Amino acid sequence: MESETGCCSKQHIYLPLNSLVTMPVCDICCEELPSEAEMKTHLFLSHMENVMACPFCSLSGVSYDEMSFHINTAHIDKDSQDTKTTVVDSGQKNSNDCTAQRPSSTKTSNVNVKNIETVSQASPQSPSPVNGMTSSITGTCLSQETSTSLKSSPLAAATASGAIKLVRTTPTSSNNASRERKDGRRKSKQKRLSSPIKEKCFSCPMCSLVCKDCFILQEHVELHLQDQDATEGAGPGAGSSKEASSTSNGVMHYECPMCALSCTSSSSLQEHVELHLENGSASATGYSSEDLTLARKLQEEEEQKWREAETRREAEDFKKLQKQFGLDNSGGYRKQMERTMERAVSRGQMVPAEFHRKKAEMLESLASGMDDGRSKTSGLVEALCKYYQKDASDCAHVWLCAETDHYSSSEGDKGWGCGYRNFQMLLSSLHRMEQYNLLPVSVPSIPRVQALIEEAWGQGADPQGASHFNHRLQGTRAWIGATEIYAVLTSLNVKARIVDFHKPSGPGDTHPRLFEWVKQYFSHSTSRGARLPPKVVQTTLPPIYLQHQGHSRSIVGMEQKVNGNLCLLLFDPGCAPREMRRVLSQDTAGTMVRRMRKFSGGLKHRQYQVVAVEGLLTPEEKRSRILNSRTLCAEKIP
Repeated sequence: MESETGCCSKQHIYLPLNSLVTMPVCDICCEELPSEAEMKTHLFLSHMENVMACPFCSLSGVSYDEMSFHINTAHIDKDSQDTKTTVVDSGQKNSNDCTAQRPSSTKTSNVNVKNIETVSQASPQSPSPVNGMTSSITGTCLSQETSTSLKSSPLAAATASGAIKLVRTTPTSSNNASRERKDGRRKSKQKRLSSPIKEKCFSCPMCSLVCKDCFILQEHVELHLQDQDATEGAGPGAGSSKEASSTSNGVMHYECPMCALSCTSSSSLQEHVELHLENGSASATGYSSEDLTLARKLQEEEEQKWREAETRREAEDFKKLQKQFGLDNSGGYRKQMERTMERAVSRGQMVPAEFHRKKAEMLESLASGMDDGRSKTSGLVEALCKYYQKDASDCAHVWLCAETDHYSSSEGDKGWGCGYRNFQMLLSSLHRMEQYNLLPVSVPSIPRVQALIEEAWGQGADPQGASHFNHRLQGTRAWIGATEIYAVLTSLNVKARIVDFHKPSGPGDTHPRLFEWVKQYFSHSTSRGARLPPKVVQTTLPPIYLQHQGHSRSIVGMEQKVNGNLCLLLFDPGCAPREMRRVLSQDTAGTMVRRMRKFSGGLKHRQYQVVAVEGLLTPEEKRSRILNSRTLCAEKIP
């Protein structure tokens, strides 16, 4: 032992000192551990898994690296380059077992033996001065700077009670190398701790703390401000010079650590600092407050442009629909007829004299309310009956409706008057039947039909349809459908029935149920007798109004082939009068009959509606039907 120490009289001092020189010390709680392995276990169990809390201030909730960096920067002694602080646990060691350490080092330092002897011989009641800057705290030698920094820390209480003794020693040449190694390790540690947070780091404006999260920094600054409030309550002289700048005319002023703003209360200063921190969090994401404001403005402008474009598109689509269905206030039958004749005159297809003659005839017809008959073709059903009796070898049965005139679309209603023309066909058949003698004698014109529908709405029939057309049809080119035909027939005391084939009932989107229903309608009256009906039958039933999307036609008969297939016979308002007159000739009737036929595969619209006349209404039935038409519901098949 003498060869190792070189001094036998002090060998009882060197043995515990040499045994403690290599013992690591925890940076967070200053606890000594026997080995590096136990130090790692202690750090993981005591500090990594638990909440980090600074032993010198109220900072908590940060990672181990941030806490270690905080202790090494915020609580390091200012005169550490000239002096060292040795911490000795008086409860476990005697006055001779002195351990020299620093809070920021992981190993104890080599301490000069002479300095230790001086400490061991010092009296607890009579502290020896060191350079005239020591103070007595239970026999402990402290520098003024060290004692000042410990007054506000949790270690002050323990130091005052004697649990911890701090001894200040003078630097010697023997520990300069150790101190340099520690400084190098501390600098490399600080560099290692600061490198991961270079991308997003937030520095405390009141101390040297650096945090990764702006919210943790905000809580840390609030702790500073709380301490400032406590200082303000303790008295004017208790505050720090950095927090409260000066007292002017008895009013305390607080300067913002981030700008030159001066506040008269700590609460207003706190709100101001929080605004700085919020702006700092926005900057951390890569965007400044001006960028965010500009982005919001651009987004609002883009949304406004999109809404305006959507509104314009909807308005244009609505106008197209209005024009398509004749609700764009562009004029009705009369205006369309006049424009058509004017174009014919400008193209040389009509002389001015003929233009004025036709216009006068049109005005006379409109004034009387009766159709001029120019687009009418009569005698077609009788001609069809003769054709089938002569040439119908592939037909097992043929059913035809009562005599019906065909009305074609003219220049005044071309493109929108099919519903009105089919109604004229239906009325032309009813006029020939005695039971419907209450109807007008002649077929009304299209403007007159529009007036009749408006009168039906006025009686209360189909209020939903009336609201759809804004209770106005005259002077427009509005399309009408099955519900308008039903409403006007009801107002004329005619019993009508609407059947809605709302979806296909056969393969390939076909409607075999529609064909079966039409067959039952025509054949029901002829099957009452026991005698076998003839091959070709002309019934006394009126035609059937057939409506589908975009067009309407009239069913005037049905064929049943030898193989059982069914075929409808249709009058189409789109067929010109000169074409329909070909039926009247036996030489050309076959060609027109082929155009009139519609098999099941030829009707592939998704929905079809039919209106069938079944007799006359009594006054009570009429009132009941008008009342029920407020919620008009058709019979649905299937």
